[in-house]
Amino acid sequence: MLLSKSFANISFFQPPAFLMIGIPGMEAVHGWISIPFSSMYMMALTGNCLILQAIRKTPNLHQPMYYFLSMLALTDVGLTLSTLPTTLAVLWFDHRLIGFNACLVQMFFLHSFSVVESSVLLAMSFDRFVAISSPLRYSTILTDNVIIKMGLAIVARATVSLFPLPFLLKRLNYCPGKILLSHSFCFHADVMKRACADITVNILYGLYVVLSTVGVDSLLIVLSYILILHTVMGLASPKERLRALNTCVSHFLAVLVFYIPVIGVSMIHRFGRHLPHIVHALVAYVYLVVPPVLNPIIYSVKSKPIRRAMLRVLRRKGQG
Repeated sequence: MLLSKSFANISFFQPPAFLMIGIPGMEAVHGWISIPFSSMYMMALTGNCLILQAIRKTPNLHQPMYYFLSMLALTDVGLTLSTLPTTLAVLWFDHRLIGFNACLVQMFFLHSFSVVESSVLLAMSFDRFVAISSPLRYSTILTDNVIIKMGLAIVARATVSLFPLPFLLKRLNYCPGKILLSHSFCFHADVMKRACADITVNILYGLYVVLSTVGVDSLLIVLSYILILHTVMGLASPKERLRALNTCVSHFLAVLVFYIPVIGVSMIHRFGRHLPHIVHALVAYVYLVVPPVLNPIIYSVKSKPIRRAMLRVLRRKGQG
């Protein structure tokens, strides 16, 4: 009776830390699992930093298309660094605790970089539309000042959209026994489910953020490709059509690599509660780790100027 009264007196509780997990059910082989994860993180950081260096040191690549590619590479570096410390800490050292405030900070940056990536992909689709529909006015429409303003707007949009999320989580009352997260990093949907309070506001605001950013971006990207196809079909020569479409292949693959895992994560969080925990974990890792790994590969394979510039940077480093 006394115990129940003491618990009744606790009106508000926030855990000092959450407990993260790696791959559920495979804790015994986390050391081995860390090898491919470490390799993927290294590939993501090396590939994207190499793209940034290649574009910075090659004057011929100082064009709108490659400026947007730089934004994408920089975003992928940020997204990788958002999850790398906690994921490798869990897999390498079984260090599973993350402070409550640190968790909220990680969550903010993780989701912010995701929104920024979605916005950059939208900007890149606009770039491809302008290049194909108005090639003679391309450089006058997408000037350096316009690109800088677009970059600032992308960052501002992500920051303003996601800034309320940590504060909406901090106001919640949490259950003392519910501190185990479903991943080795902090997702908004995962953290809010640890609360012993009404999370309707969090659910609605999270849905609003997803729909107003990634949802709107995906629709506008689809619209831009419809307009691109309409423009391309108006070209007289089949060779010109093929050449125009070929300039969009890298971007189209990058869109698929980003949005397919995003859809998977959203569907699983909302409708896949009956699925094993390992499925949730693997889909989340695919969403956060695979795009930063694949984007440099896609652009280095499909874009000759990028591939040559990357090889020149590597040769200089080898000679130095």
